[in-house]
Amino acid sequence: MRLAIPLFLRIFLGFWLVTIVVLGSAIVAGNYLDALVPDNGSLIEGKRRTPGPEGPPRVFVRLLYELQNAPREQVPQIIQAAQSKHKVEVYLIDPEGRDLLQRALPPPAASIAAELDRDRRRVFQRRGAKQYLGHLLYRADTGPLRSVLVLPAPRIPLVTVLGSNVWLRAALALLVSGLLCYAVSRLLTRRLAALRQAARRLAEGDLGTRIHVRASGRDETDDLARDFNHMAELLQERINAQKTLLANVSHELRSPLARMQVALALAEQKPEGAPAQLARIAREAQRLESLVGELLDSQTASPDLEQHIDLVVLLEELCGDARFEAGEKHRIVFHTDLAEALVTGNGSQLRKAFDNVLRNACHYSPPQSTITVSLQQNGAAHTITVADQGPGVPESDLTRIFEPFYRVDTARDRQTGGHGLGLSIAKQALLRHGAGISARNTHPGLAVEITLPACAADAA
Repeated sequence: MRLAIPLFLRIFLGFWLVTIVVLGSAIVAGNYLDALVPDNGSLIEGKRRTPGPEGPPRVFVRLLYELQNAPREQVPQIIQAAQSKHKVEVYLIDPEGRDLLQRALPPPAASIAAELDRDRRRVFQRRGAKQYLGHLLYRADTGPLRSVLVLPAPRIPLVTVLGSNVWLRAALALLVSGLLCYAVSRLLTRRLAALRQAARRLAEGDLGTRIHVRASGRDETDDLARDFNHMAELLQERINAQKTLLANVSHELRSPLARMQVALALAEQKPEGAPAQLARIAREAQRLESLVGELLDSQTASPDLEQHIDLVVLLEELCGDARFEAGEKHRIVFHTDLAEALVTGNGSQLRKAFDNVLRNACHYSPPQSTITVSLQQNGAAHTITVADQGPGVPESDLTRIFEPFYRVDTARDRQTGGHGLGLSIAKQALLRHGAGISARNTHPGLAVEITLPACAADAA
């Protein structure tokens, strides 16, 4: 399981990590690079320096101390030990410029010794592959001496350059700290960069944009990514709902507009019946206005389901409207043995639901066919069946015909099939009333069956 580190802790750890690296670089450059010869104790075999509270000195400091204070007979042994153990050549030069052990002086060693005087007690130079350390000494038996230590230069050129150039060491520290700061900043801004890219894609219309994020975690960037995904999901739902609303409005407006067109056509054909047709047009216009308002209200608030509706009266009115619109094209029959069938719900919502089912049956029935609407009571529920004589639908599509925008290709082409919203709108309205809707093939035709809970008094 991956541990979630809060943003504050990341910044805190990053700050101290950079600080430690910078300080460590300064310490390494100031101490390690200047102490290239390891500390192996005294150069005289069998003698070791006892550590003191001041810390162990560098090897060449002990070497100079022993050259200055050791007995004369031990000096060759000390020089030989330095040569064998540490690859350090040692020359002791008297005031006349001669080596104490009568050896030939290399020109660089003689040059370094010549630079030593009372005002300059130490000299350190690098020449080629070697380093030269000059230091003034004083022995009781010989008087003042000038010592020259020849040290091998570091094998790594970069180490040599760093050890001799303080500005380069500072530049290296800045480079290392800069890389660490960049890594920390990338770690902190990686999720922000992903969020920025996702926001741009969302603004360009890609509503399916999401940020990959763990399901849980206490990291603030994870919380931000989850909030963004939730916002994008809600935005996608709202925009899709607006698109669906627009499609539903256009679908619902077609019914009253179609009846108004029929009334206008009849008024033009038979002027003597114009007053009746004008009344029909006025009634449809009023219903059209009410329908638009209800569709808009249904998107912001739940419909009122406290009305008592008589299904007998409602279905008779709908069948009458359907007969008027169909004319002689279809025969619409309503059949029931009930004098009254009360349900609790919203009259407008139920009217639209039944009207969509009935119009769907009329639309896909062949001319001169019969559409039968029946109402019966089954215990505590009323069952409404709308049966047509159309081609029906494949058995595998009987449940899918209630999905939004779904159309059966064999019966619903672009010229006659509409948008595939009628049964979907009806199903959504009926579900709000606790009703059920299903379809079955009757060979020929399709029967849509709706079951509505009856009122308590009516059910008894």
